[in-house]
Amino acid sequence: MSSSASSPTESYLATAKTTLTAVASVAAAAMLARAVVDDYMPSEVHEFISCGIRRFLGYFSFQMTAVVEEFGGGLEQNEVFEAAETYLATKISRSTRRIKVNKLEKQSNFSVTVERDEEVVDTFDGVKLSWILHVDKTDFRNPRDLSSSFKSEVRYYELRFNKKFKNAVLESYLPFVVKQAASLKQKAKTLKIFTLNCYSAQWTSVTLDHPSTFRTLAMDPELKKGLVEDLDCFVQRKSFYERVGKAWKRGYLLYGPPGTGKSSLIAAIANHLNFDIYDLDLTSVNSNAELRKILMSTANRSVLVVEDIDCSIELKDRASDDDDGNDPLHKRVTLSGLLNFVDGLWSSCGNERIIVFTTNYREKLDPALLRPGRMDMHIHMSYCTPAAFKVLALNYLEVEDHLLFETIEGFIRELEVTPAEVAEQLMRNGSVDNVLQGLVVFLNAKKVENEKKLSK
Repeated sequence: MSSSASSPTESYLATAKTTLTAVASVAAAAMLARAVVDDYMPSEVHEFISCGIRRFLGYFSFQMTAVVEEFGGGLEQNEVFEAAETYLATKISRSTRRIKVNKLEKQSNFSVTVERDEEVVDTFDGVKLSWILHVDKTDFRNPRDLSSSFKSEVRYYELRFNKKFKNAVLESYLPFVVKQAASLKQKAKTLKIFTLNCYSAQWTSVTLDHPSTFRTLAMDPELKKGLVEDLDCFVQRKSFYERVGKAWKRGYLLYGPPGTGKSSLIAAIANHLNFDIYDLDLTSVNSNAELRKILMSTANRSVLVVEDIDCSIELKDRASDDDDGNDPLHKRVTLSGLLNFVDGLWSSCGNERIIVFTTNYREKLDPALLRPGRMDMHIHMSYCTPAAFKVLALNYLEVEDHLLFETIEGFIRELEVTPAEVAEQLMRNGSVDNVLQGLVVFLNAKKVENEKKLSK
């Protein structure tokens, strides 16, 4: 009885043992064959056979793999690889095991990228796509000295998807990735202000840390609103500028007395658009030819600033461009040289550029500088208004109302006092009551002084 009961079990164990022995033998044989191939078969033949096998199996697969290498022709950066690296950082999920984290000194946030061999899954219009970053070690030989070589890393992404979506991936998905990455980089970039090195005629940059924003800017609320709307409209009209055949640039003239916030407004524009600033001092430029070279080296998505245009160039002399090369006038910057280049070559070889001229005396400017298409908006930076004072009080004292506001606003309506003068008083130490009382004393003294001047 027990013998018959154990017979099926023994038979099953014997079959399993035979199967495992066979599998182990096949695996051992495969490992031996692989070792022989690796040791004795030339790498070229090995790769040829492997490619043939992959190609054969590919005929029966629905998957397609697009290889996105880090560099294209030569050492030129592959735009798609760079875009994928930025874009995929936003697609990291809970299933991701390894990521890279980095932060530079001037960066406000951490930058995160996907580590090698990690799969990132994305979907686009219902299509599932898989990205994997691969890094291969490669020996590069020195063509001048074949005996020397150095190791380097070759990075590339494998993008896998169903074959039937190939056109959608190439024509829609990858352009979408590039566009999204550009937008992400623009939002995350550290703003810089570029100034001209008068010795080398080259731009040098430092980080732009100016905190001015349109929220904190002390200027007329309606004027501020109109400017913000104009800026937002400008950056969204790429197709419009292409359709009408005009350069994608915008010009602003800021005019008004010193201390009315022209520099703060420029910083607010840069912070609002996330554009770098190029601060051009025309007095440090030696000729129109040098000016062309300097302007050509400015980047897209930037604000070119020419401050005090009435003081930095011969506004009334527009004929010297045609003078003989030996004439001293030919060796300095002229208004026509500036305007012709801004209207012509500079504007045709770049996009999303803003040019800002500032002046304390608009009446001194040549009409050629003021015509539409060069200066699209003329913005009067006026003396302080009651509305501007309330913005300053909120910024400096964090108060929206006070018993002394009515008295202060009365003085401001009567006097020509700049926002800078008011801000200087609001920066003084002390309680809110004492600071505002000090401002009242300052404004009253200014009123008395003006009355004395009028009585003489």
